Formats: sequence, structure tokens, C-alpha cells
Amino acid sequence: MEKKRVVIVGCRPVVFEADTVIGGVWAHVPDCTALQTPRPLYQYSDFPWPEDVTEVFPDHNQVRAYLKAYARHFGVLDCIQFGHRVVGMEFDGVGEEAMAAWDEWAGNGKAFGDGSGEWCLTRHKADFVILCIGRFSGIPNIPTFPPGKGPEVFDGQVIHSMDYARMGTMKAREMMKGKRVTIIGYLKSALDIAAEYAEVNGTDHPCTMVVRTKHWILPDYVAWGVHISKLYLNRFAGLLIHKPGESFFLSFLATLLTPLRWLFSKFAESYYSIPMKKYDMVPDHSLFEALSACVIAITPKDHYKRLEEGSIVLKKSKTFSFCKKGVLVEGESFPVESDVVIYGTGFKGDDKIKDMYTSKYFQSIAVGSTSSTVPLYRQCINPKIPQLAVIGYSESIANLYTSELRAKWMAHFLDGGFKLPNVAAMQKDVLEWEKYMKRYSGRYFRRSSIVLLHIWYNDQLCHDMGCNPRRKKGFFSDLFDGYGPGDYVDLDPKKK
Repeated sequence: MEKKRVVIVGCRPVVFEADTVIGGVWAHVPDCTALQTPRPLYQYSDFPWPEDVTEVFPDHNQVRAYLKAYARHFGVLDCIQFGHRVVGMEFDGVGEEAMAAWDEWAGNGKAFGDGSGEWCLTRHKADFVILCIGRFSGIPNIPTFPPGKGPEVFDGQVIHSMDYARMGTMKAREMMKGKRVTIIGYLKSALDIAAEYAEVNGTDHPCTMVVRTKHWILPDYVAWGVHISKLYLNRFAGLLIHKPGESFFLSFLATLLTPLRWLFSKFAESYYSIPMKKYDMVPDHSLFEALSACVIAITPKDHYKRLEEGSIVLKKSKTFSFCKKGVLVEGESFPVESDVVIYGTGFKGDDKIKDMYTSKYFQSIAVGSTSSTVPLYRQCINPKIPQLAVIGYSESIANLYTSELRAKWMAHFLDGGFKLPNVAAMQKDVLEWEKYMKRYSGRYFRRSSIVLLHIWYNDQLCHDMGCNPRRKKGFFSDLFDGYGPGDYVDLDPKKK
């Protein structure tokens, strides 16, 4: 590795960072935004939270401080060139037809191929590139409308949650004060903005949320006194699910235990649905499916209290459109009169990856089709794109330590610790994971979530690195206790 040129694009330990500050999405969020993952799970294995942070869900300022402290402690800040956005990459030295015909990834299954190809990033060349650009920033998902039904006919202001977050707290509050605000969406960004608006304007100017899809919005991760990690997030829970590449015995066991998985889900739903029923907000899909796809959110403080008092008003509507005075929703003759409409409609993570390439060939294969999952072996390597990896695209129960484990896996690979399988074997593995995601995540399969199989996934990374995947002491602890960052301290990768 000493003589190889490696570029990592994105936030945290990187060479080129488009932003001017550290923290990624945490640098630009509404003021009330806090973690949705419990603090013990959201940390690096070798860098615990400071003792004065005791909250279960630290706020965004605490998260940013933690990330900056980590970067400072390990000397990462010295590696970062802030304000440098990579706007295009080209792979030089090997023709596209030759690459497409390779049986082995990069020609020989090794990180740097045979040395004939390199990536060109404007005025920089690299033998290997790692994209850590994330999927929840950069390119907003903006709804489209028929002519005469979009924001062009609306007299007010229309922005995306990304624009709102970048305003900063003071400017955002000034914009909202005394205004009639309508928010489109009902997940994390939308909920946080609604909470902030309700705090500013109260019941004098209620905030309207247009809810196109009902979601499981949880106050915490405890149902009827039981932490749901006991139901979903340990090795035993993994036995209730069909897993990519599982043996016949494990497949039989998952089928046999399916009723128990259903019972676990109903147990948790019976608790979390209690406040939702009052507002007809119980989702049409199961909590199990929501967790599988990672489409849940932790409620901001006093969310249901604000619904009760009327400072937040819900309008359920599969579609919406604009008119001069505001927003038109299904089942109502009059518009929701608005001064400001805010899209809490997410981002186009696929486009972020595709737009990195100047080659039409790479753009066409980078994220697959809309009917398939993003084709990433071990959620990191596209079998047909050489000398490049993606870290941080698929979601986990705790993206921070999962990304750390992937980074260790990648570093071991770059150091020649192991060789990748051939292209056909990697593509077969990608299809196995796609089958799993389509089976359990429903229409959200492209989120490539590994939440419910994060232990199974981590086991695969450990096997590749020659590490023991069983990180607990004792059979019952390994089977029933949850896995987190502390279980992967002091991994000792072995070269194969």
C-alpha cells in the first residue's frame, strides 16, 4: 500500500470534502434534531462517547462534537481538503469493453488490479477511490406535477428540508414566525421541522403535515417494558429470517420459526400503535417490514402532545398539488392555505453515485435498475467497476460502527489481506441479498438496509478478514445479547 494512491470521497477520514466543516449531514440539520440510534450503538469501537454525554439520544451538536473529537484524536483533520467537491471521475488505462469482459474484479481480484488502470479526478490521479458521499444529502428528491399543478402557481415560498437546514436556526425561525407552513412528509426531517415550527408558533398558526404514507413513529425502543433489540436485533432473531446464502438447515429453521417472528412484531405493534390509533396513523405495513427497510423514526419531544393541542395538524393524502393559495389534498374542497411549503421528501442517493462518473458505461451500471438493488458486493464493491468502493450507502442499525467495520474490511483488502471472489460469484451474492431485501423490505428494497441482519453481515466481513465472528463470551450471551461497537474492538485481521 505504501506506493499506492488512495482517494476517499466524502466526509470523515477523507481527502476531498465538498463541505467546509466536518460532520456530514449532522452539520446541517434542524436545531431539534437528535440521534435515532441509542448512543451506545452509535459510536466508534475505539472511541467511546465522553462521560458528560449521558442522553440516550444525543442532540446534533453533541454528535458533531463527537465526530470532530474523533477526527482530531486520530489525526484525520490533517488529511481533509475542505471545500473540494469531486465533480467527475474517469477510469483511464483500460477500455470499457475489456473491463466488461473481465472474469475477475479489476482483472485479477486484487484492490489495484495489475496496475494498468487508474482513476482521474479532475487534476488528481488515484489507483483506488472510495466513495463515502452518503445518500441523505446533496440531491433533494423534488416531487413532480402536471402543468398548472406545481409550485409555479403558488403565491408562497417552496423549499426542501435541505434548504431549511442550511438556513441555520435563527434564520429558519425568523422565516417561520407568524407564517402558515405546510410540510410534505412524515419521517425524520419532516417531523423535526414540524416540531421546530410548533415551538415557534404554537396553536396560533398550526403547522400542517401532509402525510402520504403512514410510518411507524416510535417514542423509544422499549415496548411493554421489553427493549425491542431482544425481539429483532440479536442472533436468535436472525434465526427467524431467511438469510442470503444460508444453509438448508437455517432455511428450514427460519420457515419453522416464522410464526414466532410474527408474534414478536404483533407484540411490539400493540404497544406502539396505541397513540397512533387516535389519529388514524397506524401504518398499513408491519413494524417488522419498517425495521427491515429502516423506515422508522423516533418522535421529537412532545409530538403527540402537539397533535393533541392542535399546533400540528395531520392531513392524510396520497397525492397533493398546488394552487394559488396553498396545497390541495384529497377529500377536501378547499386548499390548505399556506405561506411556506417545505418538502420533507428525502434525497436521490442513487443520483449522487451516478453523477460521480463521466462515463456513460459506469453511470449505467453504478446503481442498477429501479427493479433491482444497488449492486454492491458486501455492500461496498460493484462487481463491474474496478478499483473503487462505496462505503455508507446501505443502512444499518448503527451506520457509524457499521461503516467503521467496512472501513477496516476495506483497509485489509487494500493491504492485500484477501482477494475478492470472481465477478460471477460476487454477482450471485448480490442477487442473494436482493432476494432477501425484496422479501422483507417491500417497496423499500432499494434502501439496501441490513438492519435485521447486521450480525449476519458483520460475520461475513469478519470471515473475509480472518477474524472470529463470534464476539461474545458464552453461548447464551452470543445468541440473545445484542451486538454493538464494543464487540468489534481490537479486531485482528489475518492475511490469506
